[in-house]
Amino acid sequence: MFKPKDPIYTGLSIIIVGCGKVGTTLIEQLSKEGHDITIIDKHPQKVQEIASFYDIMGLAGNGASYTVQMEAGIAKADLIIAVTNSDELNLLCCTVAKQVGNCAAIARVRTPDYSSEAGYLREKLGLAMIINPELEASKEAARILYLPTALEVNSFAHGQAELIKFKLPKDNLLSGMTIAHLGKNIASNILICAIERSGEVYIPSGDFQMEGGDVISFVATRKMAKSFLEQIGFKTHQVKDTMIIGGGKAAYYLAKQLIHMGISVKIIEANKDRCEELSVLLPKAIIINGDGTDQALLAEEGIEYTESFVALTGIDEENILLTLHARQVSKAKVITKINRRAFKEVINHLDLGSVVYPRYITAEAIIAYVRAKKNSIGSNIETLYHMFDHRVEAIEFRVDKKSRVTNTPLMNLSLKKDLLISFIYRNGSVLIPSGQDSIRTGDTVMVVTTHTGFKDISDILE
Repeated sequence: MFKPKDPIYTGLSIIIVGCGKVGTTLIEQLSKEGHDITIIDKHPQKVQEIASFYDIMGLAGNGASYTVQMEAGIAKADLIIAVTNSDELNLLCCTVAKQVGNCAAIARVRTPDYSSEAGYLREKLGLAMIINPELEASKEAARILYLPTALEVNSFAHGQAELIKFKLPKDNLLSGMTIAHLGKNIASNILICAIERSGEVYIPSGDFQMEGGDVISFVATRKMAKSFLEQIGFKTHQVKDTMIIGGGKAAYYLAKQLIHMGISVKIIEANKDRCEELSVLLPKAIIINGDGTDQALLAEEGIEYTESFVALTGIDEENILLTLHARQVSKAKVITKINRRAFKEVINHLDLGSVVYPRYITAEAIIAYVRAKKNSIGSNIETLYHMFDHRVEAIEFRVDKKSRVTNTPLMNLSLKKDLLISFIYRNGSVLIPSGQDSIRTGDTVMVVTTHTGFKDISDILE
């Protein structure tokens, strides 16, 4: 098992209950970061396979059982993460763990009834975090439909700053332009922080020349992001309507947000009972009972004319085919939900528009918490996003104390290569920093880098 080279570093003792998609993603990420992991799952074969593959401890049994938790070492654990398919079991696992050990607890909770009470449950049960993959995925989809030009929109600094990814068309005015020229002559209040070209990812310097076909990520305030995209020739109005295929939890959460934004919503769902439930829960949406993979039905319901199309069935292959079909017959902005990580190379070469991975959104929130818990130096991780297939990290640090990085102009800091300080959030304002600016105590700072595993703001220094 990989361990960081720093001899002083000791990982946290973490128990993960549930070896499904999210559990496996967490095991993969957290074992890479050198934590001591024990897994619990009711399927012995799954436990054996995962435990031997990642060289970690594994136990087959009920994760909410006091005996099983004691055997897993709950008395000495730093953290328990319950990500089984049952909300109730996850909450019970955490409740038992809190009674027995002195550990932090994180539960995955997906049911809308519980999600609306997440704050109450977290406080009363003493949980560090309650996370809902479908809700988080729907928030990401809603941000994209607000700014349909974007492939991805991630939010930082309590929603004040956004990290936006878009594909540069061949004939765009930025094609052939350097980053420095863009900053001096077109937009000084945005910062381009990562560019993918022909499968390679770059953290660009001022002399980097952009080309058509590049996938570009930039940081700006929401207002400035829109005006920059307009300036370089993109349409930035939010969509007027959307067609959602699949009526599960993610569809419910997304529809609720879109209706609130004034966007018309049509949901096509095969299960008649679920359609009746959605009609009651979402009186302003149009709910169609039918097979969302039926081309004739899609045509009848106006797929050719819809401004956006979101494939949210529980089957990845269906979502991919639906998106490719929508691409062929309409000019809609498309969003595809994908749960599995297999065939990611193939998926990246398909023209699927914006792809949302609920499991990664969940894992990133938990990993950010774990890194923040590990750290005790002078800052804390607020937000963490992985970009470009985990090759780049965007990390938002809250600076709590004076350190080697504070009160020194950025140009005088010996920063690691392949790293950009993208913004400083201070007193409610987002600042795109120049070399003369410095980081102060109380700031929130976002760093974009190809290095991985940063736990503290001081990790940016050589």
